[in-house]
Amino acid sequence: MKAKIVVVGISLILVVGVIIGVIVTVNRGGHSDSGVTNNGVSPATDTLSSGMKAVTAICSPTDYKEACMNSLSPIAKQNSSVSTKDLFKAVFDVTIEGVKKAMEKSGTLGKGVTNSTQKMALEDCQELLQYAIHELEASVSSVGDSEMHTVNDRADELKSWLSAVISYQQTCIDGLDHPELKSALMDQGLLNATQLTSNVLAIVTEISAILNSFDVGTNFKSNSRRLLETHGVDEQGFPSWFSASDRRLLASNQINNMVKPNAVVAKDGSGQYKTISAALDAYPKNLVGRYVIYVKAGVYDEYITVTKEKVNVYMYGDGPRKTIITGSKSNRDGYSTFRTATFSAIGNGFIARSIGFSNRAGPEGHQAVALRVQSDASAFYNCRMDGYQDTLYVHANRQFYRNCVISGTVDFIFGDSNTLIQNSLIIVRKPMDSQQNTITAQGRTDQRETTGLVIQNCRIVPEAKLFQMRFKIPTYLGRPWKEFSRTVIMESMLSDFIQPDGWLPWAGNFALDTLYYAEYGNRGPGAKTDKRVNWKGYKVINRAEAQKFTAGPFLLGSKWLSNTGSPYFLGFKR
Repeated sequence: MKAKIVVVGISLILVVGVIIGVIVTVNRGGHSDSGVTNNGVSPATDTLSSGMKAVTAICSPTDYKEACMNSLSPIAKQNSSVSTKDLFKAVFDVTIEGVKKAMEKSGTLGKGVTNSTQKMALEDCQELLQYAIHELEASVSSVGDSEMHTVNDRADELKSWLSAVISYQQTCIDGLDHPELKSALMDQGLLNATQLTSNVLAIVTEISAILNSFDVGTNFKSNSRRLLETHGVDEQGFPSWFSASDRRLLASNQINNMVKPNAVVAKDGSGQYKTISAALDAYPKNLVGRYVIYVKAGVYDEYITVTKEKVNVYMYGDGPRKTIITGSKSNRDGYSTFRTATFSAIGNGFIARSIGFSNRAGPEGHQAVALRVQSDASAFYNCRMDGYQDTLYVHANRQFYRNCVISGTVDFIFGDSNTLIQNSLIIVRKPMDSQQNTITAQGRTDQRETTGLVIQNCRIVPEAKLFQMRFKIPTYLGRPWKEFSRTVIMESMLSDFIQPDGWLPWAGNFALDTLYYAEYGNRGPGAKTDKRVNWKGYKVINRAEAQKFTAGPFLLGSKWLSNTGSPYFLGFKR
């Protein structure tokens, strides 16, 4: 999918050496009666080998210390002088092995299952866990592979990618609605895999914080790779393999009129291909650069997946109401939410412009996704996503939406990614009589994940059918799908149909203390915050806090948004 970067180098070893020294000193400071230090790591580190001291240090910030110590201690015992660098890599290796075992177990369980829904859920798990393995393997293989980032920048990206791994694992768990099946998979591999992944994220987060405090800014230089394997860009924000003409092309706001497509799709036969699938099938091997697909006006009733091997795909149409990709799969018809998507963008660096994505299953279909995105550094401009429940599945990784229209009813923007929706129109539709509208359902499950959903400088309005009865059908900004759900609405116009309390509980008190819901600088009659919920996790934030959720820091947007060839702002609108 993409090569990732694991922090390496003499500077890092020195810094982590300092970390070890600090933590060892703390450990010597006092033990509990149970023989465990205050931070939960084994005692008497002054009697341990240097390898075991390194293991103790590496595992100290993790939530699942026993899993961490059990996975790394054998390595230190085999080699008492094992380096911290080797242990850091080993953290990823043992996590990969843990996810592989879980994936193999899902395949084994699937052979004995006859129920089609349960079988589909296990097949989904195999696919999702394969994505997780690929992410982790690419992280390890790309040691020192970028010259543009400081060590701290790399840690930030690595945390983003690890958050995607957690999202894939959680999607697998969510799909297993049969208790015995879920228990079997969790007990025989998946629980260990999720704990190990959480530990990796905790370790990287701690190293990032320490690097910040010591102000380590060394650049590690090496050969650059394809954009969507490493996201490597130059000082101007362009991929290293871009020619001067490519740069001028992507700097233009008239990219559709200037770019020469590799493939033209037209239902009437005036292009090279009559289907989008055929154009994607023609994606060349060993591509260097972009693969550009022009989809002429028409309604394309087909299910599309831009697979992980197809990186750097740029697809544009004649307008979101003229070039429309549509489908009708839904949960009502027996499909998992993951499989209902009309269009799935997986290959990294996917860009779409002037295209409509829709799921026409209607509100009665329940979960019915129009667009699912897990493509890292992906962007959508002047696009429409139309549906009802679960319209836009912002599944994983960094995503940017600008000048788009997104419509739906229940949880219609949902997922666990780093997503920012900017300068767009969000239309709330009339749901079924028994339903109420919730615009967002963000799914962060680990407090260290970098993920969240940010809506900036958008307009949130009711559709015509809802307008007359807007006060009879409650509409909320969102509800907490998972324990650490994080959503920020800022600089946006909220119509009067938004409920005064703003946000809706998922179930009882679930996640109300652990979520992060915030509003900043909104306007309109629905933006009044004096009657908002009084949950511990909700807040009206100031400009300094809101800055963290602008495209620059939240998406690391200065590194890649300029590649997308359309306008954006990294900070605030005003």
